Amino acid sequence: MQAPFDFQTLFELSPNPYMLLDRELRYVTANAAYLRVTASRLEDLVGRNVFDAFPHDPDDPANASARMLRESFLRVLRERALDTLALIPYRVPRETDGGVVMEDRFWSATHTPLLDAEGEVAFILQHTMDVTEVHQLKQAVRGVEPSRDGGGPGVQLLGGMFARAQAVQEANRTLDDERKHLRRLFEQAPGFMCSLRGPRHVFELANRAYLQLVGHRELVGKTVRDALPEVEGQGYFELLDRVFTTGEPFIGHGMRVEVQREPGGPLSEAFVDLVYQPVVEADGSVSGIFVQGHDMTAQKRAEEELARHREHLEELVRERTRALAESEAERRQTEAALLQAQKMEAVGKLTGGVAHDFNNLLQVVSGNLQLLQRDTVGDARAQRRLEMALGAVERGARLSSQLLAFARRQPLAPTSLNVGRLVRDMDDLLRRALGEDVEVETVIAGGLWNTSVDRNQLENVILNLAINARDAMDGRGKLTIEAGNAMLDDHYALLHPEVTAGQYVMLAISDTGTGMTPEVMARAFEPFFTTKPEGRGTGLGLSMVYGFVKQSGGHVKIYSEVGHGTSLKIYLPRTFQAAVQPVDATSGAVEGGTETILVVEDDAAVRATVVEVLTELGYRVLKASDGQSALAVIQSGLPVDLLFTDVVMPGPVRSPELARQAKAHLPDLEVLFTSGYTENAIVHGGRLDPGVSLLSKPYRREDLARKLRALLRNREQRLAGKPARTPAPAAPSPEVKDALRILLVEDDADIRESACELMTDLGHAVHAVETAEAASDVLAKEPIDLLFTDVTLPGRSGVALAREAARRFPALRIIIASGDSSAVSGAGLERAVLLPKPYDLAQMERALRSAATVEAPSPAVAGKEPA
Repeated sequence: MQAPFDFQTLFELSPNPYMLLDRELRYVTANAAYLRVTASRLEDLVGRNVFDAFPHDPDDPANASARMLRESFLRVLRERALDTLALIPYRVPRETDGGVVMEDRFWSATHTPLLDAEGEVAFILQHTMDVTEVHQLKQAVRGVEPSRDGGGPGVQLLGGMFARAQAVQEANRTLDDERKHLRRLFEQAPGFMCSLRGPRHVFELANRAYLQLVGHRELVGKTVRDALPEVEGQGYFELLDRVFTTGEPFIGHGMRVEVQREPGGPLSEAFVDLVYQPVVEADGSVSGIFVQGHDMTAQKRAEEELARHREHLEELVRERTRALAESEAERRQTEAALLQAQKMEAVGKLTGGVAHDFNNLLQVVSGNLQLLQRDTVGDARAQRRLEMALGAVERGARLSSQLLAFARRQPLAPTSLNVGRLVRDMDDLLRRALGEDVEVETVIAGGLWNTSVDRNQLENVILNLAINARDAMDGRGKLTIEAGNAMLDDHYALLHPEVTAGQYVMLAISDTGTGMTPEVMARAFEPFFTTKPEGRGTGLGLSMVYGFVKQSGGHVKIYSEVGHGTSLKIYLPRTFQAAVQPVDATSGAVEGGTETILVVEDDAAVRATVVEVLTELGYRVLKASDGQSALAVIQSGLPVDLLFTDVVMPGPVRSPELARQAKAHLPDLEVLFTSGYTENAIVHGGRLDPGVSLLSKPYRREDLARKLRALLRNREQRLAGKPARTPAPAAPSPEVKDALRILLVEDDADIRESACELMTDLGHAVHAVETAEAASDVLAKEPIDLLFTDVTLPGRSGVALAREAARRFPALRIIIASGDSSAVSGAGLERAVLLPKPYDLAQMERALRSAATVEAPSPAVAGKEPA
């Protein structure tokens, strides 16, 4: 048996220089030949970096030779492959008789990687050959004059050898640069790439994109079946085998693959476009496969999401299409809806223009007929004819009201109400209107929400629909009225663009009548469309319902089938306000009075009729033909208790402005508007402005009398609750010990003038300005004892002004005038006195007295900020 071979001895006795470096390029060991040619000792080298031990040139450690050597080492570490330097000059120490000297030597070096168990470079073995003498011989040969035949064979041999060595070294350097460039391109390619070798498909290379696809793992040197075991059974290994066997490339699009991106993790789905390209050698054999492709997972997900959205959209389109009339295309439906909207708008404008004049004519007729009734008392024949004429006037007024309702131009006065309670209150009325042969059933859901609508108009809608149902059942059948809560979601709103998604109160009125055909349902809400015999209906009933519901922010839908009856569902928006109990002002005795009423009406006939009616009721009547004339009457000082004005009037002063200025001069004045068409003067968003009283034309004498009496009675109660107004004293009130320097901030010129006069009458010095900015300037320059400011000002508000003034001048007294106490709540003005609008002299005096007695935190006054 052969004895084990001693490789250490072989290493030491080798005549060729060897040395071993670790991954950090530090000496591990070196043999005797290496130590001899480098004139060094092993103990001086072990553990030191090779470039620290032999810097080659202390003055230039990074010279060309050092770079060549370092790059060779780095190539071995990076590529885990042998690297050769054909010729490298390097300065090393040499022992001589005179001692150790540094000498330039020429070397040929081979660097071999020694790999660990994981396949990484653990050590680098360097084998060098000193070729200095050969290089010097070459140089010497070059220095000698060549012979005629080009020199001897030895010289030619040496010259050729060195030329080939240099050419090889230069070619290796070029190839190394190209390899680096190609490797960078390979790694940075946007698509994934890998190279497989042999029939078992062993990984040779794989770029970053490939590692991102399959999860970062060790691939090089492994077969695809060992490196990617989870892909087994998905058909990819079989495709590789077929490409390698047949030499035919394979191209795949959108191929699904499941890979395990993390060790022990779940399988992750991916979609790829890829090419398996066989690597064909010169003899035609296939040596491997080059794999190239793109990860299409994100694009696939986006396409699937887009497809889902498209399918959902198509479903919505199908649902929307089913909701449209079966016999018409969507384009014609849109055109028809547009034409319908234009028609409704045109009718609305026509209605608004005609209603004012038409109702004025009806008012003249109605007023004179009512006056004539009083003159013909005892004449039964005349009274009967007058009653018939008044009935015609009422029908004309009702027709005008229905037109306004359809056009969504009627003035609504919505209040919060419970629809179930309203339906129960109408029970007797409905049973009388429908007759004994119609069974009425009401179904009211528990926990019914409240809604905010005009009570009277909703009652008219319910009564109108009930009578329509009675006619559809020929006076015999069952009427069901239901009320419940409903939620119209975004999906429903998408199918019905006029609907806003949200919470609604649903009111359904269903009958067991003949039902409607689809053609009739399509036109049911059109004005003047009716299926009743001539003379039995105007065709405005359902159109009035439609207009009222839309104006109230709701939605209405008809469900009907021929022979099975009709159900009309009304959806009214939910409100969170508590229900308000109605006050019946339409009943009771007709009373007159002795108060003074200013009548403002541009139509002379209407004005004359109204004046006569009011005079007959006992009132003192003043009259004006336009707003400007009425304002002159108000400003003249004549006592006026109530302003009765038409809404639509000619002239520069519109009725809302007239009412505002009149209230400024006479804070206790009551205002009653009247009109057959309100435009947008006192109605906004289809609703009467808050606090506005309106009597629609044409009105009866009884309606006018009751409305006036109700307003004047409210005025009497308000005045009774106020302390008696005393004449202003010529001197300051004895309770106010000293005259105050008051800064008045009020943007309304009339209010500013009257307030300034009241304060002056109380003996105070007043400086009046219009804005908070002007007030700040005055406070900074003049001594002020009291700031008297309105809340609503142009620019900065009065509350902000008061807050800043209280901070700058702690001793400053503050009065804030406002009709809304919540305007100053939470403003941090606890010491401020709130004076509600409108105020009189006595109220102002009390406010000044309260402000004067408020204890200030420091003695500073406005105009002098505290230090």
